Amino acid sequence: MDTLTPAPPRSLWRQHDFRLLLGGRLISQLGDQLQFLALPLLVVALTGSSTQAGVVLGLQTAAQLVFGLTAGALVDRWDRKATMIWCETGRGLLTATIPAAAAAGALGMPQLYAAAVLSGALSTLFQAANSSALPNIVGRSDLPAALAAMGVMSNALRIVGASLAGIAYALGRLVPFAFNAVSFLASAAALRAVRAGFQAERATTAAPRALVAEIGHGLSWLWRKPVIRTLALLDAGDSLRFGAGYLLIVMLAQGLHASPTQVGVVFTGAGVGALLGSLLAPALTRRFALGKLSITMLWVEALAFPFYAVAPTWWLLLVVAFAESVVSPIYNVALDSYRLAVTPDAVRGRVTSAIDTLTGGAAAIGTMASGAAIALIGAPALTFVLAGWLACLAIVATLSRTVRAATATD
Repeated sequence: MDTLTPAPPRSLWRQHDFRLLLGGRLISQLGDQLQFLALPLLVVALTGSSTQAGVVLGLQTAAQLVFGLTAGALVDRWDRKATMIWCETGRGLLTATIPAAAAAGALGMPQLYAAAVLSGALSTLFQAANSSALPNIVGRSDLPAALAAMGVMSNALRIVGASLAGIAYALGRLVPFAFNAVSFLASAAALRAVRAGFQAERATTAAPRALVAEIGHGLSWLWRKPVIRTLALLDAGDSLRFGAGYLLIVMLAQGLHASPTQVGVVFTGAGVGALLGSLLAPALTRRFALGKLSITMLWVEALAFPFYAVAPTWWLLLVVAFAESVVSPIYNVALDSYRLAVTPDAVRGRVTSAIDTLTGGAAAIGTMASGAAIALIGAPALTFVLAGWLACLAIVATLSRTVRAATATD
């Protein structure tokens, strides 16, 4: 008599729903990258003002920060799949209005301001739903591999995206916007074809609470989880340094008389390092505890960061950027896998959005403060200040019993 044996688990890459989710995400991200370069250039072409270009980009970030907590509560209340499809469709239509208005000779700054705010809100809502849905689509055991795969593809796009964006803009300044509009609609179509559920079954007997109460419930749950809470605060501290790092590296490279092309190569090196880290992440996440990965990442960053200030040539800046960028994706995969797995589906949107708002706000503060800090004390001195900040975070993590004891099975 034959004995039935369970079928072996399917490879992540053979899962139809994951391929659709990843494919839609990638084409949408490529469109975003093309538009990210084109938007400030278009604003400058229309107004001659770099200040207004910065305002447009800042409005999108501000919308994400202001709307973040509300977005998390909404995706825990609404159907996540429908929400994601409508967000992608809405962003596609908003983006399409830019080349349409330009073709009609009616494009102006009020429209670009409105598009930036509305796109920022829809992007925030989409991201909250996307992160919350992932464990339901791939399962807990495949979370590290799924997050790492998304990181690999995103970092590969990061490496080639700038060149593609330049080519697209050279073909016509409205080409990136037209491509991005189509990419959003393609992403919506891919999401519609996903068969898996995007959320767990929910009880419908109780009347929904006010959004403020639901946000408070999600924050309360987060605060009662010491591992997630502590690592989120450390991650926000690291994001503050990360936000300041972009302008800082540009200024250090210029101090070494690097050309714009060479500055771009330095950031390409950082992208290659992040790509390598994403490739290594699944194996290292399985082998090492979450707390050890957190402490290691912070110490590697703290010890590597001062070398930015003492590198004598731009290509050594590239080496430092590459080395420093390897560790962060490994830790992020471990942390996000843990957080998504242990957070109940019913509050996952609120918890995810709260952490994203915290870290995104810290990065925004770092970005805004970096220019003034460089003008006040200079780029090399700021580098050592930020290295000291990273060392403090590493010491806190090392001394924290909560962090040291954190594992993927907590």
